[in-house]
Amino acid sequence: MAADLQHIVNSDVRSAENKARDQYRHPVETLQFFGLQPTMHVLEIWPAKGWYTEILAPYLKEQGHLTIARNRQNDGNLEDPKKIHWARLADKLDQTIVKNPSHFGVVESLEFDPPAMLYLGGINRYDMIISCRNSHVWNEQGFLLDVYRSFFDALKPGGILAMEEHRSSTLSSIASRAGEGYLDEYYVISVAKEAGFELVSRSEINANPKDTKDYPRGVYALPPTLAMGDQDKAKYLAIGESDRMTLKFRKPIKDPQ
Repeated sequence: MAADLQHIVNSDVRSAENKARDQYRHPVETLQFFGLQPTMHVLEIWPAKGWYTEILAPYLKEQGHLTIARNRQNDGNLEDPKKIHWARLADKLDQTIVKNPSHFGVVESLEFDPPAMLYLGGINRYDMIISCRNSHVWNEQGFLLDVYRSFFDALKPGGILAMEEHRSSTLSSIASRAGEGYLDEYYVISVAKEAGFELVSRSEINANPKDTKDYPRGVYALPPTLAMGDQDKAKYLAIGESDRMTLKFRKPIKDPQ
């Protein structure tokens, strides 16, 4: 597995911009921790520009299958500037996939826009759901538990919820700092358990002790967003991308009745 993934990670099809982030995101190590296998049906949640998609799709295209839950398309009724921006990113990724079939293969796409669009294409359908840096958005909007329950329903019994998220400095099962983009690790675990998941393992693969989490724009001050512009840019570049929790949950297999 590692050799195949490393070959894909090193592929010239990946953009230089995406490769530059490997030092922070550790894709091979992270996907190994999650237990990704080439025969799986994987659902990737809100892939944005497709940083993980361009790794997952070629890895799964021969024996497995990749479905992406993209942001809602802009049918002219979107008013939230963030949702309009996310829709543009999703459209661009769709076009990239279509233009590069030799790399991506056949990737299924569906829309996911909580709380209105929570259905993920089927019940007990996926072997693994991968969600990276999304939970703070759903928590900020008040429906994190609803989203996790949707994940639970969509996974097969024994299926894996693979999660990476910006980690706050607090240690509480009820605390969060979603307004700044960070979430408390114990809080995320507690919500996932409430949705029915069991925690399999935690990893420090994506930890960053340089991240002090006290910036004017929160996590968005750090790369890749660099929301402060040129103000203290060198400082934020030196810190690197955020300190992140990396969590592996499982949907329990029910005992035979």
